[in-house]
Amino acid sequence: MSNLALAVRDSSTMLRRNLLHARRYPSLTLNLLLTPIMLLLLFVYVFGDVMSAGIGGGDRSAYVAYLVPGLLLMTIGSTTIGTAVSVAMDMSEGIIARFRTMAIHRGSVLIGHVVGSVLQSVASVVLVGAVAVAIGFRSTDATALEWLAAFGLLVLFALALTWIAVGMGLVSPNAEAASNNAMPLILLPLLSSAFVPVDGMPGWFRPIAEYQPFTPAIETLRGLLLGTEIGHHGWLAVAWCLGLAVLGYFWSAATFARDPK
Repeated sequence: MSNLALAVRDSSTMLRRNLLHARRYPSLTLNLLLTPIMLLLLFVYVFGDVMSAGIGGGDRSAYVAYLVPGLLLMTIGSTTIGTAVSVAMDMSEGIIARFRTMAIHRGSVLIGHVVGSVLQSVASVVLVGAVAVAIGFRSTDATALEWLAAFGLLVLFALALTWIAVGMGLVSPNAEAASNNAMPLILLPLLSSAFVPVDGMPGWFRPIAEYQPFTPAIETLRGLLLGTEIGHHGWLAVAWCLGLAVLGYFWSAATFARDPK
């Protein structure tokens, strides 16, 4: 069997393993999903009218449209925390050491985690998106091409954050440490343009919101879903995604290749 065929076969096996784990133990994914859903309901039904007036909207529906793109990306960040925890558990419980002794493609373990996490992220985004639609979110101005581009951005963003989360899981001594190390993936959206425009933030705080991966990705997704201008945010979002994906891949591969002490 060729190396490529071996890699595909073993990666598929590891993917099935991770999806079975997610199906048998759904509590972690569901707990991480609660954060964006609760924030969505809180900001729409408690702060919706006030926040809508703050961004120049006429009613609560204007803020729903503004809020949802940011929360979709926040959902991806939340889901990938579970990936970091899962990788750390595999490392600390000895299953990785056993895989190293077996005649399997070495990179298939990480590929299975990454592909499984991206699929879970997409499923989580669909669930949060369904809740958003149920409470009034509409994307009537987006074309079919813009919808396709929005989906591509979500998948690319999920891939980038997943590789970073895998690296965090590999360097963490246990699941608790992995969860703490991956916490920036859910905190950064809170410091971005997800909830309020960057222009409305204090001057000293704006650089924190502007120069991070979530803000350009949120503004790009918002423009695609609402049919508004994207400006320079589009290429910045793609650059951030590609940069984080490459960084996470090489970090994870180098860490995984080290022989255990």
